[in-house]
Amino acid sequence: MGMTLTQKILSAKAGLAEVTAGQLITARLDLVLGNDITSPVAINELKKAGKKGVFDKNKIALVMDHFAPNKDIKSATQCKCCRDFANAEKITHFYDVGEMGIEHALLPEKGLISPGDLIIGADSHTCTYGALGAFATGVGSTDMAYGMSSGTAWFKVPSAIKVVLKGEKAKHICGKDVILHLIGKIGVCGALYKSLEFTGNGCRNLDIDDRFTICNMAIEAGAKNGIFEADEITAEYLKGRTTRAGTVYKADPDAEYEQTVEIDLSELKPTVAFPHLPENTRTIDKAGNVKIDQAVIGSCTNGHISDLRAAAEVFKNNKVHKGVRAIIIPATNEIYLQALHEGLIETFIKAGAIVSTPTCGPCLGGYMGILAEGEKCVATTNRNFVGRMGHTSSEVYLASPYVAACSAVLGKLGVF
Repeated sequence: MGMTLTQKILSAKAGLAEVTAGQLITARLDLVLGNDITSPVAINELKKAGKKGVFDKNKIALVMDHFAPNKDIKSATQCKCCRDFANAEKITHFYDVGEMGIEHALLPEKGLISPGDLIIGADSHTCTYGALGAFATGVGSTDMAYGMSSGTAWFKVPSAIKVVLKGEKAKHICGKDVILHLIGKIGVCGALYKSLEFTGNGCRNLDIDDRFTICNMAIEAGAKNGIFEADEITAEYLKGRTTRAGTVYKADPDAEYEQTVEIDLSELKPTVAFPHLPENTRTIDKAGNVKIDQAVIGSCTNGHISDLRAAAEVFKNNKVHKGVRAIIIPATNEIYLQALHEGLIETFIKAGAIVSTPTCGPCLGGYMGILAEGEKCVATTNRNFVGRMGHTSSEVYLASPYVAACSAVLGKLGVF
């Protein structure tokens, strides 16, 4: 029996000729990730277990992105814990204020991910790195602690769903519309502990930012990971970022999939996930009259340069609607600088939006855009659970940067 793309990577990292769905394995790690929320828990677990030292100071990344720059004493204490640990262990890839960005945009940008890698991260959206042909998945802080100490982790090999993409997307359609359409189709438990493997001729019509967005939200369908086969688009992104070629794996022709889902990109319309689940999707023409109080464009899902360009195109000759707060968050400093050079930042500010330092901020209800009772926000983030961005009676509508920008101008969900 052939293996899926994910199973190929897991078998190689486990040192096995083959693996099958449901099999328990121990595999070698290429990178262990933590942030300012999850890392202190892992660090304390290491101390409690009496563990000293890390398996490889070059294969651990700690990113201060959720509450940095620190918003209060507690968040400052969290970051200090990470900072002290990184200094003591001489962690190579420690990213603090001035160097940090939103982790899932930053690590690929820094060249820390290559095709065929196996990455665990104490953050559920670690699955983002599947866009580069790597197996990446979120874990708990105790698994992070074990990974930092041993350089290994255990896995139950997932079965897989094949997502066949075909056709070419329309002008204002992006990866966010693709993944929202898929989640709306299969549900938030539709890929529970399965690998979402994206294939088909339509992949060539998705740029790397589209792929990052799609893999980022694989977890919102319950998936263990999302993954694209590395190709020339992957290679172009990695050029100049890393000297590690990695290993390009391909699924076997006779690989077994539990389900096959086909998506014709040419048929997609701008899509919005209504409260309070990512599966509660509607196309924008069926959104109705939903007035908004806030628009957030950014996050690890849609804070890339192509996302900012899409938003700036809308804002260029328009103003943010009176009474709407528009918040733009570039995902990394590199993206921020690129947006600055292209004049996008000026466009945002002249339109009446504000531009934040790279941070997860409002996405998880942290800071920089918390919602009050009854307020509604259209956001390019990845979750719209009850109370996700503030008060439990507030509402979050997930959408693409294009839809979010148009809605900010209109004062309600909609497009031009």
